[in-house]
Amino acid sequence: MIEPIGNQYVVSRPVYSANAFGEEHKKKQRYHKTFLDRLKQCCSCSPQKAKKIALSLFPVASWLPAYRIREWLLSDIVSGISTGLVAVLQGLAFALLVTIPPSYGLYAAFFPVIIYFFLGTSRHISVGPFPVLSMMVGAAVVRLTSTDETGDSIVSNSSMSNDSSLLDERKVLVAASITVLSGIIQLLMGVLQLGFVVIYLSESLISGFTTAAAIHVLVSQLKFILQLTVPAHTDPFSIFKVLISVFSQIEKTNIADLVTSLIILVIVSVFKEINQRFKAKLPVPIPIELIVTVIAAGVSYGCDFKNRFNVAVIGEMKRGFQPPITPDVQTFQDAIGDCFSIAIVGFAVAFSVASVYSLKCDYPISGNQELIALGVSNIFGGSFRGFAASTALSRSAVQESTGGKTQIAGLLSAIIVLIVIVAIGFLLEPLQKSVLAALALGNLKGMLMQFSEIRRLWRKDKYDCLIWVMTFILAVVLGLGLGLAASVAFQLLTIVFRTQFPKCSTLANVGRSNIYKNRKDYLEMYEPEGVKIFRCPSPIYFANIGFFKQKLIDAIGFSPLRVLRKRNKALKKIRKLQKKGLLQVTSKGFVSTLDDFKDSDDELDDKTEELDQPINTTDLPFQIDWNADLPVNIVVPQINMHSLILDFSAVSFLDVSSMRGLKTILQEFIRIQVDVYIVGTDDDFIEKLARCKFFDDEVTDSIFFLTIHDAVLHILTKKDYSTSKFNPSQEKAAAYDFALSTNGGLRNRECQVPMETKF
Repeated sequence: MIEPIGNQYVVSRPVYSANAFGEEHKKKQRYHKTFLDRLKQCCSCSPQKAKKIALSLFPVASWLPAYRIREWLLSDIVSGISTGLVAVLQGLAFALLVTIPPSYGLYAAFFPVIIYFFLGTSRHISVGPFPVLSMMVGAAVVRLTSTDETGDSIVSNSSMSNDSSLLDERKVLVAASITVLSGIIQLLMGVLQLGFVVIYLSESLISGFTTAAAIHVLVSQLKFILQLTVPAHTDPFSIFKVLISVFSQIEKTNIADLVTSLIILVIVSVFKEINQRFKAKLPVPIPIELIVTVIAAGVSYGCDFKNRFNVAVIGEMKRGFQPPITPDVQTFQDAIGDCFSIAIVGFAVAFSVASVYSLKCDYPISGNQELIALGVSNIFGGSFRGFAASTALSRSAVQESTGGKTQIAGLLSAIIVLIVIVAIGFLLEPLQKSVLAALALGNLKGMLMQFSEIRRLWRKDKYDCLIWVMTFILAVVLGLGLGLAASVAFQLLTIVFRTQFPKCSTLANVGRSNIYKNRKDYLEMYEPEGVKIFRCPSPIYFANIGFFKQKLIDAIGFSPLRVLRKRNKALKKIRKLQKKGLLQVTSKGFVSTLDDFKDSDDELDDKTEELDQPINTTDLPFQIDWNADLPVNIVVPQINMHSLILDFSAVSFLDVSSMRGLKTILQEFIRIQVDVYIVGTDDDFIEKLARCKFFDDEVTDSIFFLTIHDAVLHILTKKDYSTSKFNPSQEKAAAYDFALSTNGGLRNRECQVPMETKF
């Protein structure tokens, strides 16, 4: 019963052990579904289930009929046009990261958007090229084509010449094959309901990884900004090899490309800052990328930059769509690792951005359906010569900030890209590649600004800060694919480290109530005499059971096994003295007829196993007080503790390997007459121990109590103690606010309940 008294409450209930609570409060008989039950449910079919599956596979069918034409259509049109213009330029720019002709970036900006319109669950993200993903695809393309910019031979399934057009075709085929395989992996993960895999990529890891990818993008674009011939490198430490190659031939820089790039980069950066600061006042963001692209293309064409300054331009852009291609099976085999990394990163980024907008606009998204949507988008886009798609943060921000309400805006942006592909793409042919490189770098500001996360994470959680720093270093040094795998492994290692070395603590009572806290944190603490309360705040498993035991020994101040062995040794000596008649027992204690007694330790140390067994004194005609003085030179460590409480409220699981270690610990304490109680565990924990034959005559299931306070009250009642151990500041006024009555109820002194056992 709970009685509220102002801002306090008074609880009256019996002291419960786990067994007593189970006897008084019977559990319901629950039927737990088996694997066959779940399989039958999964395979069953009904009209309602079929409708639900159809709507989940095609989310457009659920929101399109409810589309508010008058309220949303104009906003979606404005948003679609703005997003489409950005998508065109980003598609061209990010194609350079894939090391394929820029025109193929338009395919990556068109096909995925169409598929996502029907299958996607987010209403605001803009699907298409993403710089990090493009960089990962480009690294795989360079590795698999085994080429460099100096004209090395190209490895392929058939004999090919060193002609640049054939090289481009090979790169397009490899990029498309990688995209298709990545899409297949995403689709399979979605069908198998593996959307939860994204939880293994923490925010710190994603932030550090995307920042490292931004550095890779920055370095990879230097050859276009400076127009240098830089060999491609994909092995670990490749970023440093590229930098060495760039600076070793820096004198060959094309000044026209460099000046153009710097001007474009400064202008884009300034106007992006203006868009950010005045986004509340601007009806739509200033389309600075479109403006500078049009101007740069016009100036390049009018001044004939290609012939006058020998700058590199986009070149021929064929009108219309090229026929679909058949993915290269050999690429599937060689790039499986790269494709898996691309699939995971693409999904993680898209789902993270989609989650932000779903929370902001209050609508649900499905991780598994997002995998299916992205998978089909990449399969379809790769089949039409596109490369891997996810979502660009800047492009999605444009779609949402310009008023986009649904994926109708995405569909309209695809129409803008379509117009460029089939009609006006030729107008971009004189555009310098250095301009596209500058536009790509202009989109990296958000990712490069993530360096500020280090300071914030250091203040909040040093483990997360370490994950960020190590992810960044590993991804920069080892490359994006291998770096991501190493980063995930390091992140999981930090989790193991946290659980392997938990911050265990000794608890004591605060305020003489039912609240128990770390004894080091508070001034006025109450400890029942002879009782220790030890808390472990992590799972106990094979890797930390030894650490748990050592921390427990450090907390209580002695090793129970050492005490047990000393007592068994002493018992052997006492038996030998008693058998020889050299030891007598009087009312005052032991009386020995010898002043000294020496015996060989070798004779006593027959077997270590014997010394570890329970102490058996039934054959002696007297009882031994191990804390009293023993006869002659027999010395045994004295302990002032009779009860140990283990707080397992934060122990989520106990594996089979650690059960033997835990049982050994309990046995060691029990054998030296220290009662052990375990509190805070749930029923499943105890049931698992019972299934694993954990309990026996020595370690019984009666050691479990619901709370620390239940165990403390049980101990005080059992030992009938009325004295307690206080800190010196408490000794002057040892007032007792609560008392234990005969029925086990806990009462405030104001209730005037006669008390029999104070604490």
